[in-house]
This record gives sequence, structure tokens and C-alpha cells, in this order.
Amino acid sequence: MIIGILSVSIHIPGSQSLKDKRQVIKSVMERTRNKFNVAIAEIGDNNLWQKAVLGIVCIGNEKKFINQVIDSVLNFIRSFPSLSLIDFQIELL
Repeated sequence: MIIGILSVSIHIPGSQSLKDKRQVIKSVMERTRNKFNVAIAEIGDNNLWQKAVLGIVCIGNEKKFINQVIDSVLNFIRSFPSLSLIDFQIELL
């Protein structure tokens, strides 16, 4: 069993409040979860209204498959016009 972990730091420039941030993050998380069947949650910077850290996890039997899913999720998150990617980290266990 291989576990792929992706941590993504994002900036939400259009956010003016925590409520705005939650709307953007909720949309990103729901769409990512539905499209890729991965576990996703906000794991950091919960009280900052223009920044968030998302954790995404994928489990499978093949390293190649996990890498493909993680890369696809990363590209999908990059495609959102309402946010910009600050940093990301990929780990395979």
C-alpha cells in the first residue's frame, strides 16, 4: 500500500474576510474530492483570511498511479482563477 500526501499553500487575493475564504476553500475542496476521489481538508492557516494550507491524501497499490493522481490534483488546484499557489510538498509513504 502506498500513501501519497500533497500539502498545498495557497493565497486567495480576492478574499476580504474568513467567510469569503471559506467559500473559495469549500468550492475547491468539494470539486477536488468529487473529481479525483481523494481525501482533502484545510490543515493550516485557519484564521488567516487570504491564505490556506490544504492537505490531500491518496491511497493505492501503485506508485505510478499515486503520482498521476497527485500531479492531476495539483494541476487542477492551479487552474482555479480565484487563488494562486504559493508552495506545495509531495510525500509518498
